[in-house]
Amino acid sequence: MISFENDYLEGAHTNVLAQLVKTNMIQESGYGMDNFTVRAKEKIKNVIDCPEATVKFLVGGTQTNQVVINSILKPYEGVIAADTGHISTHEAGAIEYTGHKILSIPSNEGKITAIDIDNLVRDFYNDKNYRHMVFPGMVYISFPTEYGTLYSREELITISNICKKHDLPLYIDGARLGYGLASYESELTIKDIAKYSDIFYIGGTKIGALCGEAVVFTNKNEPSHFTTLIKQHGALLAKSRLVSIQFLELFNNNLYFEISRHAVDMSLKIKKSLLQKGYKLYYDSPTNQQFIVVNNSKLQELEEKIKFSFWEKYDEEHTVIRFATSWATKEENVDFLIDLL
Repeated sequence: MISFENDYLEGAHTNVLAQLVKTNMIQESGYGMDNFTVRAKEKIKNVIDCPEATVKFLVGGTQTNQVVINSILKPYEGVIAADTGHISTHEAGAIEYTGHKILSIPSNEGKITAIDIDNLVRDFYNDKNYRHMVFPGMVYISFPTEYGTLYSREELITISNICKKHDLPLYIDGARLGYGLASYESELTIKDIAKYSDIFYIGGTKIGALCGEAVVFTNKNEPSHFTTLIKQHGALLAKSRLVSIQFLELFNNNLYFEISRHAVDMSLKIKKSLLQKGYKLYYDSPTNQQFIVVNNSKLQELEEKIKFSFWEKYDEEHTVIRFATSWATKEENVDFLIDLL
């Protein structure tokens, strides 16, 4: 059965697999001390134009979010995030498991605003009981958001400035970073992401890699003993080359951005058809995820022939579902979906 259930259905891009095979029998040290990791770090720093950055490689997004957030926050601090943010909804309480509260604020189309961040911090310190409360310690956003929407350049700069005002590190979840940057509506480049954030990660799992995320600390702000903290979380990969080799290839000849654009093109083809057929978009996403409202009878019909993600109940007769494309999505599969719709 053809699936648009998520954007990590396939294994890895053939170029990535070829490099893993080619380098397979080369002996290298472990735990990030190998030459592949050293080279991958330098390549990423060049791509983002951030020579002061430090880069670490982890295996998956949830591990990355948990390790980074836990390493930044003090024991009495929490992380500000959208109520629809990934750490708030789909990470099984991974952040809370480390003893940190998520300080959620309402989102609009998946996004939070600098004003809401400012209000939360102001209200916190205006409360005479604040010493008995969880302190705001950092801000988490994702680009693109859980609903495939994008922060504009102005929005990101404003959020960055308010974070600096309150001395709150800004962390950007980049699990789908390539798909956000490749969007025709994106005002941001990967250099902008590095410029306006304190920490971000470059997603590989969803964008051409078997697994792996590249965490970037942008300004000599890597936490002390970060490698030790990664290991304490059980997230330190002995064969770190497994991830760094993949990123070396993904950032070779612009591959990362080219395959991301393919996913966006396939998604926009689906979106165009949805609009032509009169479907209601739940959010107007310019990236690789399309959310639509469907009648429950149509939902059952689609479920018999294709896979997709249930998102949420819309009302008694309608459901919100998601179609996700990826670097590997075949156009003939998109055409099959369009015919079904």
